[in-house]
Amino acid sequence: MPSAQNSNASPLPGDEEVGVEEAVVNDQISPTTADHAVGQAPHAQVPLDGALLLEGYYAGKMDMAADSDTVGRYLNSHRGWFTRCAHPMQVEALSDHGYGLVVGRFSVLGYEVEPKVGLYLSPLDHQVYRIDTIPVPGYVPPGYDVDFHAVMRLQDGPNATPPATNLTQVDWDLSLAVKIHMPRLLNSVPRSLLKSSGDRLLNQVVRQVSKRLTRKVQDDFHHSHNLPLPESYRGHHFWSNWGR
Repeated sequence: MPSAQNSNASPLPGDEEVGVEEAVVNDQISPTTADHAVGQAPHAQVPLDGALLLEGYYAGKMDMAADSDTVGRYLNSHRGWFTRCAHPMQVEALSDHGYGLVVGRFSVLGYEVEPKVGLYLSPLDHQVYRIDTIPVPGYVPPGYDVDFHAVMRLQDGPNATPPATNLTQVDWDLSLAVKIHMPRLLNSVPRSLLKSSGDRLLNQVVRQVSKRLTRKVQDDFHHSHNLPLPESYRGHHFWSNWGR
């Protein structure tokens, strides 16, 4: 089982005045998925090392116009779809099942950050597909630790709307925790303000990445199998109450 957390993050630098601001995210995506936040940390949690801990729990679903065995074989062939669907994010193969992913560039707490995370895509097991964080060799996260656990469950749908003849419902959930090692200068900033700023950033990252990947995976799967997109494809939306 892969390690589930980056553990060697270095503290963020902090010798000049810092402003608290929301993330700056490019590539705006129209809502296309039925996913939403199903839980949140109600209070800022303080780890023993004094870092700021942010957590989120998300769930959603997407439909595939094929039987579950076909969808499972596609997911196991991640050398193809993962790189294609992650674009424009940068993907680096780390092993047969591991990848390093550069999420994008964001502005948080006055700093430009470009988060990079290692992901391990486990083989499908009893119609369950898992993605977990792993360390990226030679990379020390600059001021943060990411703990990412996603689970996709494949289930044959009861009905398929013509012209589709089969339907698989992919239910997924995501548990995400980010521990931020704050610079000394921010010790005087109220922790609630730091948490609200972090929540906004992480919420925006999750919204952008999950919507983009879900839509692109659906497009890639149906195009590569010469199948029509399911009726639900354009009716999905994204809801989030993280940090509210």
